[in-house]
Amino acid sequence: MRESLPVVILAGGLGTRLGALTRTLPKCLVDVDGEPFAIHQLRLLRDNGIERVIFCVGHFGAIVEHTIGEGSNLGMAIEYVFDGPRLLGTAGAIKRALCDLDETFFVTYGDSFLPCDFVAVRESFERSGKSGLMTVFENMGCWDASNVEFADGKILAYDKVRKTARMRHIDYGLGLFHRRAFDNIANETPYDLATLFQELLERDDLAAHEVSERFYEVGSIAGLEETRAWLASRC
Repeated sequence: MRESLPVVILAGGLGTRLGALTRTLPKCLVDVDGEPFAIHQLRLLRDNGIERVIFCVGHFGAIVEHTIGEGSNLGMAIEYVFDGPRLLGTAGAIKRALCDLDETFFVTYGDSFLPCDFVAVRESFERSGKSGLMTVFENMGCWDASNVEFADGKILAYDKVRKTARMRHIDYGLGLFHRRAFDNIANETPYDLATLFQELLERDDLAAHEVSERFYEVGSIAGLEETRAWLASRC
């Protein structure tokens, strides 16, 4: 059996869309069915064969570490990398964590629940030979705004700001990267993952994997309630 890849969870955001729920608590720890959301997310990763997780944290990061711990109760190894004195953005936070990562690794977000086939995603990445991979889902504007133009297994355009009518897919929230994808990002420099995805796409260095399972999220009140209801229905 191949060694599992680590997963970076980006959990340094401020969670402002959740209002009072995140004034004293990071959004990855909001209550879902009597447990912090992160516990549900970690179980999903474990069930997909993931053994090691690195949380990139900033705002309320110490609370995340104290609440989740080092993972032995979940049969996992969990580590934490803190942003430092200023927010580094999603790609900047990953750059800071590179010394603790393998040559290749998954990246997801602390407010995302992604019931997809992680093995299939990894196989697509390894076949591609690219430095990065974005998972995409045919969203059709149903669950947040579509931001990817995708056809014949390739991403033709990706933009979270300048959207077009041809964008029927959405960035699903699970990426895979080789360390070299971050070579052009200076240490301790704020940098956004969306910008890195666009740069890789422009260099024809970004693979894609289309998933059929919809995503769930807790980054908004509506998303939180929907995720609560869906996870409760699975019990």
